[in-house]
Amino acid sequence: MKKIHVVTLVLALLGSPALAQDEGIATPQEAAELTAKPLPQAPNPGGAPLTASDVEAFSDGLIPMGIAQGNIAGAVVVVVKDGHVLFEKGYGVADTATRAPVDPERTLFRPGSVSKLFTWTAVMQLVGEGRLDLDKDVNAYLDFRIPPAFGKPITLRDLMTHTPGFEESYRPLLIGNPSSVEPLDRVVKESLPRRIFPPGKVPAYSNYGATLAGYVVQRVSGEPFNDYVERHIFRPLGMTHSTFVQPLPAALRADMSKGYQLASGPATPFEAISMAPAGGLSTSGGDIARFMIAHLNDGAYGSNRILSPEMAVRMHGIALQPFAVLSPMAYGFYHDDMNGHRIIAHGGDTGVFHSNLELILDADTGVFMSLNSAGAGRAVSVIRRAFMLGFMKRYFPAPKVAPFPTLKSAASDDQVVAGSYVLSRRGDSSFTRLFALQPIGVTANSDNTITIPLLVNAAGVPKRWREIKPFVWQEVDGTSLVQATVRNGRVEQIGMDDIGPIIVLQPAPFVSAPWNLWLLIGTIAMLALTVLFWPVKAVLRWRYDRPLPFSGGARALYRLTRAVALIDLVFLVGWPVGFLLAVGHLASLSPAIDWVWRGLQVLGVIGIVGTVVLVMEFVTALRDPARPWWTKGTDGLLVLAAFATIWFAVSQNLLTVGLKY
Repeated sequence: MKKIHVVTLVLALLGSPALAQDEGIATPQEAAELTAKPLPQAPNPGGAPLTASDVEAFSDGLIPMGIAQGNIAGAVVVVVKDGHVLFEKGYGVADTATRAPVDPERTLFRPGSVSKLFTWTAVMQLVGEGRLDLDKDVNAYLDFRIPPAFGKPITLRDLMTHTPGFEESYRPLLIGNPSSVEPLDRVVKESLPRRIFPPGKVPAYSNYGATLAGYVVQRVSGEPFNDYVERHIFRPLGMTHSTFVQPLPAALRADMSKGYQLASGPATPFEAISMAPAGGLSTSGGDIARFMIAHLNDGAYGSNRILSPEMAVRMHGIALQPFAVLSPMAYGFYHDDMNGHRIIAHGGDTGVFHSNLELILDADTGVFMSLNSAGAGRAVSVIRRAFMLGFMKRYFPAPKVAPFPTLKSAASDDQVVAGSYVLSRRGDSSFTRLFALQPIGVTANSDNTITIPLLVNAAGVPKRWREIKPFVWQEVDGTSLVQATVRNGRVEQIGMDDIGPIIVLQPAPFVSAPWNLWLLIGTIAMLALTVLFWPVKAVLRWRYDRPLPFSGGARALYRLTRAVALIDLVFLVGWPVGFLLAVGHLASLSPAIDWVWRGLQVLGVIGIVGTVVLVMEFVTALRDPARPWWTKGTDGLLVLAAFATIWFAVSQNLLTVGLKY
């Protein structure tokens, strides 16, 4: 849930066939062919034998060292193969105080957005029963109305492919007290985000979209969401150590792993997630093994079944192909195809738990990992990805193929995509727009490669990418791809295999262009220097007996300008500092701290009105021949800083009436 990590997806086939082909989106006919067409069994030349002992040796060679170096308390790893648990093992501890070890069968982890796979499975169950239609206006299933926008309704198809067009929501993710989890109907009604994209067009990962789908399941089934999943998924699979209930049922509390920012630090409180269908699951490695086996076996686990074979095949098929050569979206999963194998996957993050689930469909193999600590630096990201890449390299190595040559047009095409971009997953109508002021720069390098700071290697160094097809770049010394959609010489969006088909880069708009950041830095610097030198100059005047050369109204005006500068400074700095402090502990982003944002807004209004004072001071200085030129200059710069503050207040939505973010 946190970060930008992999998530769930699904089915969206939009527009006319001509438009779909033009945008790199599969037409309904193409999607049906792709879904129905059996994939050949991928060969496994040179791979190590996939046995329990070999997997244990591989896992033992990576996980203990990784969690020790990453300051992570514990982890669980599960591998299933051909309908059975091949390997499961706990590493480290579930509680650093008691040193209780991780038990793969009993210890509960919080897999974050992996929870969505259960929500999407529930949706597909009801589709299979004919009670839900993926292409119907989702309002038909709700007891409130999503307002119209862009001339097209949102469908379940859009929700499952993360293309409903919702902006990002931060505040409804985690709450401080598990006992204060609000009913699902209240969550979806009070947290409805603004729509910023036409439905079905732009992949922009949405926790709210998955939560809304969970509410649809609740409404149509007539059962509370938690009860529905318990009855229709957990029980048939024998998942006795899994629940969406928050706080945890008494019978499971003793098995819950503690969560940690760092294993060397204190445990964090249980992370209650208000958008439960998007990330509220608590489960054990052994239970997730049953879920993976069922999906790999076309919905069946032993004599029980959670999906019909037809719905399982459909759910795993290609639902949306936003970019022609990148991994597509499936129904509730995203594709993570590699080494010639068809893989569907999903990652998940809470504040402290970090997980990943991968199903190698053509090898009937599933891999799950979960860590109970945020860890130091990028340890979590490195461990999760290194494990899967190493697993594939060892057991399902890539066939040797001749590398594509770099295109002759690389230098010119690199220049076309060079520029500033923002993520499609973003807040846009609230003050969180401010955090797009540091856009992502795509750089064209002198060696005919490009770099994207978002995409880094295990050492945190940005990868380099070389163009191998028109507007398709391959990782240098790697296999991951980047693709840009370009029309009339302008980039519309960029997709990245490393991120998955759930988020894209879009050209930075005017209000997020790089000059805004430099203007903000300059404005804050001018205001800060003014505020800093105010007491410093007062002390120097007192020390050398040099009183202010103003009196009466001029003196009051001088002092008021410094007060307004202080107000503007606190207003501009307060938003990013306050939000960044809170976002490290998402549970603190609750209405309880709205007074902070309202206080900043009051300061902003005072500062805007106070701009009149700065203008008056500047005019007074210009008319006073006794004042030196540098004081007139600084007064002029202060006026510019005040107008820049007004620009940021308006352009970054810092003075909105509502506080949805």
